[in-house]
Amino acid sequence: MARIAGIDLPKNKRIEVGLTYIYGIGVTRSQEIIKKTKINPDTIIKDLNDQEIVSIRQILTEQYQIEGDLKRLKSINIKRLMDIGTYRGRRHRNNLPLRGQRTRTNGRTRRNNHKRTNRK
Repeated sequence: MARIAGIDLPKNKRIEVGLTYIYGIGVTRSQEIIKKTKINPDTIIKDLNDQEIVSIRQILTEQYQIEGDLKRLKSINIKRLMDIGTYRGRRHRNNLPLRGQRTRTNGRTRRNNHKRTNRK
């Protein structure tokens, strides 16, 4: 089992799909990483040797922000919006939708205003 960036990658998936289990890596970035390491994209993760895993780790740490760093950066950006009082920051603070959605009838999941049903 390959462990990269603190994530256990699934054994029986192709490397191209398995890398997408890491937060901050989608299919396109996964393909870029595979091209840089010159690994066959059809390789199953359990068939990777140690040298290939080390090369993937090295590229991820040097060139990309992933997992904790990316989540921290995202929360810092949201906090900055709230601190300077932008429209989006105020919507974040009030737990309302940010991107122009209507709130009169929809948006219950964002507002945490689920209607309760009578269960008998």
